[in-house]
Amino acid sequence: MFDLPLAPRYVLPPAILIAFCTLLMLPPVQELLLFNRELIEQGELWRVWTSQYVHTNWMHWLLNVIGIGFIWVLHAEYRTPKTYAIHLLLLGLWTGIGIWLLCPDIRIYTGLSGLLHGVIVWGAIKDIKVGERTGILLFLGILGKLAWEQYAGPSAEVGALISSRVAIESHLIGAVGGMVLALPLLWQKK
Repeated sequence: MFDLPLAPRYVLPPAILIAFCTLLMLPPVQELLLFNRELIEQGELWRVWTSQYVHTNWMHWLLNVIGIGFIWVLHAEYRTPKTYAIHLLLLGLWTGIGIWLLCPDIRIYTGLSGLLHGVIVWGAIKDIKVGERTGILLFLGILGKLAWEQYAGPSAEVGALISSRVAIESHLIGAVGGMVLALPLLWQKK
């Protein structure tokens, strides 16, 4: 059996993220913050970043909450609350800018999953760096998932659940962001 990271410094950051994403489910707020390429082109630049924290529906929200919980169990002890916040902010911006620049076909976008892919990749690299044997398996698993998504395309079943096409591009962009964010780990001594 393993110990869950239940200290407040480990529980509060993901709890705050979940609460924040829950508040953003309010329809008027959601509509104001989602990635809408046309409105961004008209100057509503905040949508590039804020779209990472809103969801299409409650099932979409729930799937991402499960992802937050999974990451909390695996890697909560690697981040201080400040580092957690910085990672969320940077990966949200990275993913939004990546979608803006690299995915011109995406007109409307919402979701936390791209950012979460970055967070989990960073955690897998940290696992490897500290000698956690499962780190390489996690890293290879994420790479395999990303490769499969790029080959097979978005899941129609998940798309039906979230009432939107799964933006697999955001997963890849977020994962690359997690790798970039992990570069300083490579120079740290164990």
